[in-house]
Amino acid sequence: MDETILIVDDERDLAATLEFNLQHQGYRTRIAHSGEDAMMLALREPPPSLVLLDLMLPGISGTEVCRRLRARPETREVPIIMLTARGEEIDRVQGLEVGADDYVVKPFSVRELLLRVRGLLRRSERQPTAPTTVRRHGRLALDSSAHRVKVDDVEVELTALEFRLLDTLSARAGRVLSRGQLLTDVWQASGDQTTRTVDTHVKRLRSKLGAAGAYIETVRGVGYRFVDTPES
Repeated sequence: MDETILIVDDERDLAATLEFNLQHQGYRTRIAHSGEDAMMLALREPPPSLVLLDLMLPGISGTEVCRRLRARPETREVPIIMLTARGEEIDRVQGLEVGADDYVVKPFSVRELLLRVRGLLRRSERQPTAPTTVRRHGRLALDSSAHRVKVDDVEVELTALEFRLLDTLSARAGRVLSRGQLLTDVWQASGDQTTRTVDTHVKRLRSKLGAAGAYIETVRGVGYRFVDTPES
């Protein structure tokens, strides 16, 4: 395997256990015990294939590390799984709002975590190059083969998961997609993920799309629908 997993956790015994199990599965590993070390190792070439990121870290917090990784082009699309002992909904939402792809509450099953790692890596693999396919919806242009989105001809930076969410909605423009359906199609509905996950990511996606965020309509009690123009 060529994938490298960055483990960020100040619990050294847990980090060592995760390293042992990941290496046993064939992954390469890097370990950081602080937010500062996490940033240094994440920006080392080549960037990690996935980050396991503890929320409670000395120095720079896990949420701030996640925010910084998402702000940098070289790590913007790297999948991030938050690890934390804090399982309250507000903490989960906070992790998702700064760009985490998944959230695991301690104590957790190492076997389940490995399944989540494999699932996220599988979904983030690049697809074979295909002819450029651009879908245009009013002020928004979405290039599914290049994973690029523009609003009023200005490129918008999205994470890989945000792009999949937008791509899924826009590909079925005019149809109402339930939160459960989006969890299945975009997240492949693993583990503790709930419909709140969908709501949080839609909110962030709308914010990034600016004026084109209105193209994603909320259908009360059901889910979301993409329309070509907000007036549709």
